[in-house]
Amino acid sequence: MGERNGGSGKKRTRLVHAGIRRSRYGEVSEALFLTQGFVYDSAEAAEARFVRAGEDEFIYARYGNPTVRMFEERIAALEGTEDAFATASGMAAVNAALMSVLKAGDHVVSSRALFGSCLYILEDVLARFGVEVTFVDGPDLEAWRAAIRPDTRAVFLEAVSNPTLEIIDLRAVCDLAHGVGALAIVDNALASPVWSRVVECGADLVVYSTTKHVDGQGRCLGGVVLGSRELIRGTVEPFAKHTGGAMSPFNAWVMLKSLETLDLRVRAQTEAAATAARALDGHARLARVLYPHLPGHPQYDLARRQMEAGGTVVTLELAGGKAAAFRFMNALRLFVISNNFADAKSIVTHPATTTHQRLPEARRKLLGITPGLVRLSFGLEDPEDLTGDLLAALEEL
Repeated sequence: MGERNGGSGKKRTRLVHAGIRRSRYGEVSEALFLTQGFVYDSAEAAEARFVRAGEDEFIYARYGNPTVRMFEERIAALEGTEDAFATASGMAAVNAALMSVLKAGDHVVSSRALFGSCLYILEDVLARFGVEVTFVDGPDLEAWRAAIRPDTRAVFLEAVSNPTLEIIDLRAVCDLAHGVGALAIVDNALASPVWSRVVECGADLVVYSTTKHVDGQGRCLGGVVLGSRELIRGTVEPFAKHTGGAMSPFNAWVMLKSLETLDLRVRAQTEAAATAARALDGHARLARVLYPHLPGHPQYDLARRQMEAGGTVVTLELAGGKAAAFRFMNALRLFVISNNFADAKSIVTHPATTTHQRLPEARRKLLGITPGLVRLSFGLEDPEDLTGDLLAALEEL
């Protein structure tokens, strides 16, 4: 492999150049290595590589691959961490981040407002393996302070919760965790790595579903765990590679190429989301409009300090409950009904009947996931067209 470009410079430059490994052919576009194994020059070379593989030496695709490694290095350069391990999906990344650092008898404190699959891992999977989990109201720092104990091993939270866009004081929670020697694990998928400040705030492990903003075009599943080299290579990698959660080389190549346009796409999507949020705020048919950089957001001041911009998602609550929410969704012409977010196409979702439907009604109510709540993910269409679509659908109610 040829000499790599370190990807120095500002964020957009790193998204194009970081982690490049060129073969002897000198290709401009990064190469896709579709191979599950690698050939050794001799039996002695195979033995040496299994004892300690060099930085550009690979053993098996489940352990590592040149294309996957380029993606890992590039997204680590973007996030500002020492290393990263790419996984088959966002939930594989969440699972690896938690399971690799925990054992029976450990204690975890987590925010209550989480994606349904994250709740399943914390409430069901970890409980079966003897890990105690305490859930708290994320924005309530006193609740975190009361729940974190001397034997707490980790805290887990979403930087921006899905779907109610709740903002947690990351720096304060990370400080509380570090005060007892616990790790801070942050799922930053909804905020996106473009607007991220989670490493600056003290997160030890950062998790992304790269299916979302990184791919951003509805093609491939993927995930990544980022952190210090010691944590990633010493703790996360052994768990992930031996349990089979590694990213495929093809998906890594798609993600790698998508990183080149990530900053441009997320900025355009954020502009569309902010434009619509301002236009919809105070509408007579809406009980509330939630957007982190909208003054009416419950954690507006914190969001302004912690996020460079408000992100690509807006959440609405229709005044007429589920019936109004369904009529509104069905009246939209540009927003497609699906359960993903951060796609190039704008998406509308009804969390209470889809992504969070497995939660008991009382639990959904506690989280603020009401029958009238809809989540809007803004794509790359013209912002005026998207805002017009939303206002026209509201008029049809």
